[in-house]
Amino acid sequence: MRSSPAHRSLLTYASLVGLLLSPLAISAPASAPAGAPFTPQDLVSLNRVSDPQVSPDGRLAVYTLRETDLEADRGRTDLWLIDVKQGLDAPPRRLTQHPASDSHPRWAPDGSGIYFLSSRSGSSQIWYLPLSGGEAQSVTELKLDVGSFDVAPTGDRLALTLEVFPDCDTLACSADRQAARKKSKASGQTYDQLFVRHWDSWKDGTRSMLYTVTLNKDATSGLGGRAGDPVLVSGGIAGDIPHKPFGGEDDYIFSPDGKQLIVSARLATADEPWSTNFDLYEINADGSGEPRNLTADNLAWDAGAVFLKNGDLVWRAMRRAGFEADRFELKIRSARDGSVRSLTEDWDRSVGGLSTNFDGERLLVTTDDIGQVALYEIDPATARRTRLTTEGQVQGFSPAREGVVMAWASLGSPPELYLAPTRGARLGTARPLADSNPRLAAIEMAPYEQFSFKGWNDETVYGYVLKPHGFKADQKYPIAFIVHGGPQSSFQNVWSWRWNPQIYAGAGYAVVVIDFHGSPGYGQAFTDSISGDWGGKPLEDLQKGLAAATARYGWLDGDQACSLGASYGGYMQNWIAGKWSDRFRCIVNHAGIFDQRSMYYTTEELWFVEWENGGPYYAVPQNHERHNPADFVTNWRTPMLVIHGARDYRVPYSQGLATFTALQRRGIESRLVYFPDENHWILKPANSLQWHEEVLGWLKKYLRK
Repeated sequence: MRSSPAHRSLLTYASLVGLLLSPLAISAPASAPAGAPFTPQDLVSLNRVSDPQVSPDGRLAVYTLRETDLEADRGRTDLWLIDVKQGLDAPPRRLTQHPASDSHPRWAPDGSGIYFLSSRSGSSQIWYLPLSGGEAQSVTELKLDVGSFDVAPTGDRLALTLEVFPDCDTLACSADRQAARKKSKASGQTYDQLFVRHWDSWKDGTRSMLYTVTLNKDATSGLGGRAGDPVLVSGGIAGDIPHKPFGGEDDYIFSPDGKQLIVSARLATADEPWSTNFDLYEINADGSGEPRNLTADNLAWDAGAVFLKNGDLVWRAMRRAGFEADRFELKIRSARDGSVRSLTEDWDRSVGGLSTNFDGERLLVTTDDIGQVALYEIDPATARRTRLTTEGQVQGFSPAREGVVMAWASLGSPPELYLAPTRGARLGTARPLADSNPRLAAIEMAPYEQFSFKGWNDETVYGYVLKPHGFKADQKYPIAFIVHGGPQSSFQNVWSWRWNPQIYAGAGYAVVVIDFHGSPGYGQAFTDSISGDWGGKPLEDLQKGLAAATARYGWLDGDQACSLGASYGGYMQNWIAGKWSDRFRCIVNHAGIFDQRSMYYTTEELWFVEWENGGPYYAVPQNHERHNPADFVTNWRTPMLVIHGARDYRVPYSQGLATFTALQRRGIESRLVYFPDENHWILKPANSLQWHEEVLGWLKKYLRK
């Protein structure tokens, strides 16, 4: 079910650097000045920093800042610019301010300006903003929306993706067919194979395909340029580029000379819903020739390629087909002789983000690591790894001459831009580059602390506790016990825009979260251990973790606790209701699985449920039924709040409706909150506020403060 997300209030800049350098188990400062509690309104209203991109000379960085328009009930994004060397001594400069959203900034290779996506013309197109001054100019004016793009290192060509009908020979054909479909009074859609819908969208017959356009430079200034006619370059690959729904520009990259593209794609064959076989293809940027499969021997996932300065190709690769949470290791292909070797075979961590450093000679990667999302530098010649961050979550990064510009976050801090040096042994000189949410200076974030205990089989398991707002050492506080989703994800030292523990601490509750067996960042065997045992090891870890926390922290009121969770965490709420039914005063279940049989036959990504249960339901029904919440409804007795979105096709809303039916028929106090316009997550600002109001209201009803 997994998807496939700093300020200066409590943490001064000096204390933040100290936090980054501190041992892994240290907590956030406990002696912060008193301030206002963090609220759902604060969460929804905060500015969101993302996608930092450093200029070719390493001097500047452009990034995207999302601001929330509560009246319009949406977020809108603009581009901002910072001076990497001066940091806060030179405040960020807004580059765009348009009613439409501007996003996805990418530098022209000569540093003269920035290409970006914008819907300011009425559809999503590529625009160019010269740094020398003047207004943004359109680069593409296509009849179809541009989904993503990349700039060739040579600066004379762009790669871009468009949603087209595969049997159309021209873009005009796809545009006309889409227009005709909108005008048609008939609404029926036909399908001949699975993946009829995915996450929150029904398939409409189109496919995201890769094109290139040449840039005709402005004759006067030589800047930007207008795009020529698009040339289809991925026609020989019958799959979505980028992959849906979470793929992006990382699914394709230009070669250093701009003549080829390396593309990661999975073929849209009949087995696509139960396949994780993404391969890397080499295609010519001018559309000539046929694609060449570089990873045909690997039936698992190959993704996220980058080129080193010497031309070697590096990418992330899994080994086990059908398993989306397998370990991503780094593979490197020699430009000299084509030989392939592993760079991280001996490293029991899964690589997330991947890039080269500024000079293109070393690699930068992120990975989950003991409750953090850390940034590492890797020498491809020796495979030597150097950890660049110690605490918190590196969400996005871009190499600079002096180090790495990164969007850094933690349990107590939303993402903010920092410069982390790659020269020197430690991160002691990390410095902030922006202050995107100055309003947080008046808000008191909850102190947090990582702890460990002996979980299933006496193996070490980690978790976090957060103190409530207004904490006093001589008082006890009710507990919000939050169970993460995934299940192969983690409630670690990260910032969340949805399930944010600071919300519950701000409302006066202590918070306990556990990284039970199945969580990443503790070794692949730990991650693997949940498969086939959803209701076993994780439940024991949760039980022992809550007991360990209440024994260790005397201010936790173990008799006053509610359990909450979404996705797999929602499944666990149903499982807790039947197998740990006497522990909690209330339960909050968002998008949780109720019945494993109906889940198998109505979800879309079959590789997930088949791997987790050892095969299709019809082949091994006993595996799916082994941990099926529907079989234990007679044990349910705890009041439960059930929340679901109609457009959730990952865990279809019928699962939430079935849960509510079981509760009501059993006579258990319950409430259903249904969002007809939301998917697996609650994304719209007004809906988020309503969601939090319902959840906090449910806790308030059953927990005594």
